[in-house]
Amino acid sequence: MGKMKVIWTETANKDLNEIIEYIANDSVEIALEKFYKIKDSVKQLDKFPEQGRIIPELKNENIMKYRELIISPWRLMYKIEEKKIYIMAVIDGRRNIEDILMKRQLRS
Repeated sequence: MGKMKVIWTETANKDLNEIIEYIANDSVEIALEKFYKIKDSVKQLDKFPEQGRIIPELKNENIMKYRELIISPWRLMYKIEEKKIYIMAVIDGRRNIEDILMKRQLRS
């Protein structure tokens, strides 16, 4: 498939910043560790874009274009379009994904 360009959306960047800031309140060292763990996981996507699973909650609704990487406890959601990978969101996997996505949809 060749290398693909990875693009972080504004929403995903905001998610990541909020996660890191929250962790940094307790430990800057751990926050940096988590930041690099997430970024390193994303680096693999340009070579292996389909490594993430189709998001189960969306698959149940026959929406197959979104995938996710599990970087416990987070779910990094992305889509592949025309040789580009768009990072759409980084969401805490312990929370109800449908509620989060619905709230975001209502805000936009």
